[in-house]
Amino acid sequence: MAFRSREMMKKILNKVGGEQKLAPGVKEELKKFVPDRKIVMGRAHRGLYAGKHIQFGNRVSEDGGNKTRRSWKPNVQGKRLFSYILDRHIRVKVTTHALRCIDKAGGIDEYLLKTPYHKMDTEMGIQWKTKIEKMYSDLREMEVVFFTPESEEKIEQEFSQLKLEKKAFRREARRRMHGLPPKQDLIKDGAEAGEDKEET
Repeated sequence: MAFRSREMMKKILNKVGGEQKLAPGVKEELKKFVPDRKIVMGRAHRGLYAGKHIQFGNRVSEDGGNKTRRSWKPNVQGKRLFSYILDRHIRVKVTTHALRCIDKAGGIDEYLLKTPYHKMDTEMGIQWKTKIEKMYSDLREMEVVFFTPESEEKIEQEFSQLKLEKKAFRREARRRMHGLPPKQDLIKDGAEAGEDKEET
């Protein structure tokens, strides 16, 4: 058991990016809870199962009450969950129970931050938890800048101008692709034709 927990600790530290990338005090917490006191099925290490594992029991026949051993596997779904801290979707295998827990917490980030280490009984859960805790601690040190209403208006105008330029460039590219002359040449030709009419 001790060897298994040591190997698990090494894996987690490697996936996070080394000890120096951990938030302060996280390594001590990990050491408390990583030693594996309960057996976790193999595929649960590669997802968020929220404590749901294979259950065993009996299948009882209706007529004679004969019992035969059977198992119930957890309802596992492959999902894409959006993380606001990472600003991207995470592909993860989750149980339907874990999905309800994530919804109740208010998202994957909140679920990972609120769930204590001793309840994260999978490698993947601990790895994501340490990673997100580190990113939160980095965000705390960052300075937040607020824009004045005037500067916000200016930025919006610049963005709208960029969009218009992009649209005009695409339009011209389509005209060239279909072998049509650029719009500016058509405007010049029209102006010259108007001048000729005025002269006559």
